Amino acid sequence: MVLTPSTMLKLGTPAPAFDLPDTVSGKQVSLKSFAEKKGLLVMFICRHCPYVEHVQTELAKLGRDYTAQSLGIVGISANDPVTHPDDAPEKLKGFAQKQGFNFPLCYDESQQAAKNYTAACTPDFFLFDAARKLVYRGQLDDSRPGNGKPLTGKDLRGAIDAVLADRLVPAAQKPSIGCNIKWKPGNEPDYFKR
Repeated sequence: MVLTPSTMLKLGTPAPAFDLPDTVSGKQVSLKSFAEKKGLLVMFICRHCPYVEHVQTELAKLGRDYTAQSLGIVGISANDPVTHPDDAPEKLKGFAQKQGFNFPLCYDESQQAAKNYTAACTPDFFLFDAARKLVYRGQLDDSRPGNGKPLTGKDLRGAIDAVLADRLVPAAQKPSIGCNIKWKPGNEPDYFKR
């Protein structure tokens, strides 16, 4: 495990397109799937990472808490299942079902979606407004495995609430931190530093 922070993609960046299979339903999921939503949360997560394990209950809770509001949520896993078999699509399906995720958990086999978003770690969060411009990227909250701080999701929830209320999201944002995305050999993006 290489502890890795978010790249902190420039605010205002348009949401990169993606078209990926949901590991649970098998249906294709894309930006167009969320066209009617006021906001879109794209989360790069996986099954095996202790940082994702630490926040998995809060991720499920986010899905439940915002299901009746105009927020689209999608999880994407881009890890190489050859080196990390716990992140293979069938294992991701079991993970999503066990956690009760009510949002799609997609598999990015080519890792191109992760590259397009400059995703670096799991978990890595990207929140877009109604115009699909990036308004938040960074941490869920200050809680980390073993640091004793409560898991509340306050940083991300504050940004989501601002988007849904048509308020500006403060630009002062802290990067997420977690396990590095497990790139396929020779597929590491330029922004990835070992």
